[in-house]
Amino acid sequence: MKRWFGIILAVLALAGLGLAQTLVYGQSKLPVTLDSAAAQDGNSLRVAKQVVETLVTFEPGTVNPIPGLATRWEASSDSKVWTFYLRKGVKFHDGTPFNAEAVKFNFDRWNDKQNPYRGNKEFVPFTWVFGGFKGEGSVIDRVEVVDEYTVRFYLTTPVGFFPQMVAASYFGIDSPKAVMKDPDKYGTPEVGIVGTGPFVFDSWTIGDKVVLKKNPNYYDKKRMAHVDTLVFRGIPEPTSRLAELKAGSIQIANNLSPEDLKAVKADPNLVAVVQKGLNIGYLAFHQQNKPLDNLKVRQAIAMAVDWQAIVDAFYGGLGERATEFVPPAMWGRAGDIKPFPYDPKKAKELLAEAGYPNGFETEIWYMPVSRPYFPAPQPIAETIATYLADVGIKAKLKTEDWGTYLADYDKGKFPMYMLGWSPDYPDPDNYLYTFFGPTSIKTNLGCETDYCQKIAGLIQKARVSPDLAERKKLYAEAQRLVHEYVLSIPVAHNNPLHATRKNVKNYIPSPLGSEDLYMVEVK
Repeated sequence: MKRWFGIILAVLALAGLGLAQTLVYGQSKLPVTLDSAAAQDGNSLRVAKQVVETLVTFEPGTVNPIPGLATRWEASSDSKVWTFYLRKGVKFHDGTPFNAEAVKFNFDRWNDKQNPYRGNKEFVPFTWVFGGFKGEGSVIDRVEVVDEYTVRFYLTTPVGFFPQMVAASYFGIDSPKAVMKDPDKYGTPEVGIVGTGPFVFDSWTIGDKVVLKKNPNYYDKKRMAHVDTLVFRGIPEPTSRLAELKAGSIQIANNLSPEDLKAVKADPNLVAVVQKGLNIGYLAFHQQNKPLDNLKVRQAIAMAVDWQAIVDAFYGGLGERATEFVPPAMWGRAGDIKPFPYDPKKAKELLAEAGYPNGFETEIWYMPVSRPYFPAPQPIAETIATYLADVGIKAKLKTEDWGTYLADYDKGKFPMYMLGWSPDYPDPDNYLYTFFGPTSIKTNLGCETDYCQKIAGLIQKARVSPDLAERKKLYAEAQRLVHEYVLSIPVAHNNPLHATRKNVKNYIPSPLGSEDLYMVEVK
């Protein structure tokens, strides 16, 4: 009997059927929400991305746009009208059809603040990408259903990179039927989400895990999930993620500490995976908090800290000191910006000139979770505070729950705060408009001065210009002004470290931060 059972298993394996496989993915936090357009963090988007799909996506491991739920797209001669041709025969996990009406429903829900199906969602990321909501700066004027499988976007200004914008992980197309049932609870543990993707939402146990199941009816047989169950666990500390990976209780651990590279390489059961980073970690100032509205104070802070020493100490050779907000691998950099020198003597002189010869008291808020751009946020914050204390600035360290942190940072609650960015789409606009566009420069940084308005204007002009050379020039000028007025301090670009068990195959992290996991196998 045992022999026959073994033969049966062998036949199943040869047939490609195998036994049920489970992949457990360890990340720094469980999702805040699975309603992707309301999500502001990579941990939420990574989970949602497996269930809901975007019109345009990216080739695994690259920033090359490829068809998603749209098979092709085309622009008008002035890039103000974009037409997308959709896949036919695709169904949402609840059995309802995916079509142009579903696309319009989703974009109208996100874009129109009066839409009845928004629920209690603010959809802040929509403003990051598209500039605002309808009538309040959104580049999307209206969405038209041409026919069942053709949808047309009419823009308020020309945008030559619109397909990359709609490819951002925020804009996964949800089932209208599922959203309409309960817009407030859609994306929560009680309700989950309904998409078209290779995985189906199964359950979300608060404080424990999110469980997804393979979609047996997925429309693209080449992109069928290779595991039957995909589990996401939130493990805040990188050391704990590595320990669980070593023990085999998880198969993938993302965003490990750079110093863990040696330990991973030394373990024959583990494989190190270094992701090509397009991220930026930075220290920001909210200028509604005095004395951070004083340029000399901000210059003093920039010169009081040995930023290179921080990169050397906490990035394990995988990071590099940043001088601009656009990473070196991306076009649109000024290229001639010199880093702030470490000069505590000059910092004290600047504080005295600003009227603070004995320094002052303030706060530094640091993230409660590790992210690719800040692999060890608390130790980095402690080190920054130590440097500032040397010039008389007493900075109290504070943090809070990640979801609350993301909601609070642009309200002026944080005088100084650490944050960063992994891009949603591969264009300098996604960095500079997000940080210093007309809305974010006021809310995130509390700056309404003439020079801030000038910076925002340059970035807005670059966003709508059809000329690539002009865009490069405008972005360079904006970044020089950001540096000159020390609106924020770019700290580091990092190549994040992940690791897998040896029996995990085809794990390909995305340089954009949220990878597809359908191709991952557990041998």
